[in-house]
Amino acid sequence: MSKWSLGMTEGMNARKRPDIGDEWYAALHDQFEAPYFADLRAFLIAERATKTIYPRGNDIFKAFKSTPLDRVRVVILGQDPYHGPGQAHGLCFPFRGDAASPSLQNIFSEINRELSIPVPLDGDRSPWADRGVLLLNATMTVRQGEAGSHQGRGWERFTDAAIAAVSAHRNGVVFLLWGRFAQEKSALIDGKRHYILKAPHPSPLSAHRGFFGCGHFEHTNTLLVAQGGPPIDWST
Repeated sequence: MSKWSLGMTEGMNARKRPDIGDEWYAALHDQFEAPYFADLRAFLIAERATKTIYPRGNDIFKAFKSTPLDRVRVVILGQDPYHGPGQAHGLCFPFRGDAASPSLQNIFSEINRELSIPVPLDGDRSPWADRGVLLLNATMTVRQGEAGSHQGRGWERFTDAAIAAVSAHRNGVVFLLWGRFAQEKSALIDGKRHYILKAPHPSPLSAHRGFFGCGHFEHTNTLLVAQGGPPIDWST
């Protein structure tokens, strides 16, 4: 069986400490030791032995590596990665190659409407992650060509723990919950300590039902500035 890193220094089968940063590891280390995560690890090793899995191993924990727990100011939740070659990069609402996905194009259009920020030419949102926006998919891997193929295998339990960790360890975080799936996660968030903004999903199938015009990006910055912090630079 060949090794596969999954963001770990010696491979999935070596059970080494995951490369997610000290703060995240302190908050989530018990998840990595739980039986369900051992089952998830075994499932991913078996999948990798016979199938193509996205994103690549070093990018699976990219959301955590890019946005340390002590720097999280905004959380955006997605469901699972895109499943085509070059489309998944470890952050939610992925871009496809160099181009933005349809949902991300709608996100960019709303940012342009609210803040007059030009729509970017590519879909890379790494700058957002560097500025404190946790871009987290509830399911963190997927089989090539099969949307949702890794749902129900344990990732949701892990990412629920991550959302709960943000709620417990941070204050004044703005959670942007778009669509019913993301909005169900509000039960994990302390609404007395944080801000929860809800809107329809930015997918072309639903964006016209209220995502367009939601004002979330401007509202987010208003909330952050009111706490004495800087606004998020939503340009890329």
